[in-house]
Amino acid sequence: MQKTVLKQRTPAGMLDILPEAAAVLEKLERDIMELFYLWAYDRVITPTIEFAACVQPESDGEDHLYKFFDRRGRIIALRPEFTTPIARMVSSRMRELKLPLRFSYSGNVFRYTTDDRPREFRQAGVELIGSASALADAEIIALAIEALRRLGIKDFQLSMGEMSIFVGLMEETGISEGLRAQLENALSRKDIVAIEQLADQNRLTESVRKILLRLPHLRGGVEILDEVSQLSNRPAVAGAVENLRRVYDYLGEFGVQDAVVLDMGVLRGFAYYTGVIFEGYVPGVAFPVIEGGRYDRLYDDFQNPLPATGFALNLSSLVTFLPEQKAPEEQETVDGEQAGQVIRRCRELRAQGRRTVMALR
Repeated sequence: MQKTVLKQRTPAGMLDILPEAAAVLEKLERDIMELFYLWAYDRVITPTIEFAACVQPESDGEDHLYKFFDRRGRIIALRPEFTTPIARMVSSRMRELKLPLRFSYSGNVFRYTTDDRPREFRQAGVELIGSASALADAEIIALAIEALRRLGIKDFQLSMGEMSIFVGLMEETGISEGLRAQLENALSRKDIVAIEQLADQNRLTESVRKILLRLPHLRGGVEILDEVSQLSNRPAVAGAVENLRRVYDYLGEFGVQDAVVLDMGVLRGFAYYTGVIFEGYVPGVAFPVIEGGRYDRLYDDFQNPLPATGFALNLSSLVTFLPEQKAPEEQETVDGEQAGQVIRRCRELRAQGRRTVMALR
């Protein structure tokens, strides 16, 4: 039967991965999962499909979920990420395990985005559950940096911030949750014009306006924390600054401090993240290839209050970024007069672990 044009296309945001790229993707994943194993993160596998109630974000905005009904009329969804399904798994099946828990994962996630990004892509990441210490935050960030280095990426940028600083400043000034979300979005994009417009429209005081316009420019080494401390004497802000300072010091012990930039403009959803946050960029990719941070409120939703932190690495975005890994592996072609002779020789070579192509003439 003749295929229609529609039958020969993939849905928007869904991509075929051809052999060369698939080989690179498989190697990236294998290297990353081996690294996670060395850091004592045990692999877990969660379902591709979850009940929508599990993965539905708290925000009232667009959720980007692929949702549909099962045959009993219940709303289910393709997983948009792994952190929430792992929280469900831990809370429903692993409450008795000794803390902290260290888990790793890899697999495809699905997001119905409205931009040009792929809507299905492969992630690998880790979750450290049950520790609220600054050392746990530092371990996660150090592992994220080691992951990029293991993949051969040298020219990357990892920015680290602290959600509690922004939230504390907003609470101190009495700004509403709705305006806070708008300001967070503008700050994360470092959109100074949008910040000024929001300040004018909502008649914010000059002191608040000054703080908001200064935050996106607070970027550098540990020296910027002294300036952050001067913005507010609120205990929550002071505590967040001190925590960030401890994490930064630990990163020096891990030998990765030189790869980190402190950035008070890094904001990743105040309803989800609660502490140290970070994101990593590589040249040629317009969005973060690594995103992570502390999320101490998520487990409350599963009646299992636990502190947690982690990160996810977008493996799919790195396939085209690492062309040097596309070189085909060495292989041997076996030909001969008799089919039996050829088959036997192929078996011998494959038993030696060598990639072998059998001629079919």
